[in-house]
Amino acid sequence: MNAPPLVLDGVAVARGGVPVLEGVTVRADPGTALILRGPNGAGKTTLLRTIAGLQAPIAGEIAPGPDQVAYGAHADGMKGGLTVAENLAFWAGIHGTGGIGEALDAFGLARLSERAAQHLSAGQARRLGLARLLLTGRPVWLLDEPTVSLDAEGVGLFGQVVRAHLGRGGIAAIATHVDLGIAGVPLDLAGFRARSVPAEGALAWDV
Repeated sequence: MNAPPLVLDGVAVARGGVPVLEGVTVRADPGTALILRGPNGAGKTTLLRTIAGLQAPIAGEIAPGPDQVAYGAHADGMKGGLTVAENLAFWAGIHGTGGIGEALDAFGLARLSERAAQHLSAGQARRLGLARLLLTGRPVWLLDEPTVSLDAEGVGLFGQVVRAHLGRGGIAAIATHVDLGIAGVPLDLAGFRARSVPAEGALAWDV
């Protein structure tokens, strides 16, 4: 994998037209995990959505572009009527990345491959959603609270997948309140809080 560095230069972002963060400047080189820290409402989700190209920054520059980025949001993004294997095959077809065996094995989904996604437990559905990352072929992963609904085994599998991605020269930016056992560079967003955010500062929908 030949990942370009993830670079944010003076980035400012807003939610619902209200500035949340400003002056965010950081560089993550290939093989690096960037761990976003901050309380609920600090702007972690908004920043990840901006890096992913789902909304434009109100200031600053971001590289690389969205075509190099895979975004793992809160929603699992699966079609309930399709099986686990069919869901993954769909995404592999979208990204042109071939087989789904590695993704099934990495997240312990092989024995569930013929089960409809709508019949999965919350943790199984989360693993299925995360398995899509391996099918994107993209070097920069943006992960927003990726371990929600995962049990200890699922968290362990996720950590292994991310470490393998980093070992191949990929990059991960992860917003989490959980210790994932992944060595990374912390980015505390409290230091970039926009001056116009009220003292209580809670945009409650943004974690």
